[in-house]
Amino acid sequence: MQRRVRIAASVGLHARPAALLSQAAAAQQHPVTIAKVVDGEAGAPVDAASVLGLMSLGARHGEEVELSGPDEAALDELAALLAQDLDKAPA
Repeated sequence: MQRRVRIAASVGLHARPAALLSQAAAAQQHPVTIAKVVDGEAGAPVDAASVLGLMSLGARHGEEVELSGPDEAALDELAALLAQDLDKAPA
């Protein structure tokens, strides 16, 4: 299964957003991968539970990524996180 979503974080998948996403991905029952989408095609996937892997994608604000994994609920949860500005400090 796959989900495509645009990065809402103002700094893209860098530091804080990558850490929050990797923690959420690590908490899932099944592994999830993420790949940056360029010209409609998903690139090489990385482990969504890896902060360094996420940062290596170089995904910026407004760019699209593709989440892949066997659990639809997990993909929905992670896609919802990416659709938020994770760089903002919690209230």
